Amino acid sequence: MSEPTVAQATESIYASLRADNADIDAHIATLKAALAREGIKQAVFDPTKLAQNNRSGRKLMQAYFRQRGVSVRFSD
Repeated sequence: MSEPTVAQATESIYASLRADNADIDAHIATLKAALAREGIKQAVFDPTKLAQNNRSGRKLMQAYFRQRGVSVRFSD
């Protein structure tokens, strides 16, 4: 079984967010490992796919991910 890519890990996080944050910490850890494997410094999320697509929701998400070692930015 191969390791998930950053895109696959990001999609898992979107699914988790839609499912009321089910297993979000495990998905963040998977994303962190995928970012390290691919040499990427930041995870990029599409704000239109977020449950809370407002400034406070995005800032909360950034803070939560930052506490777990993942830098997040949002696409335009």
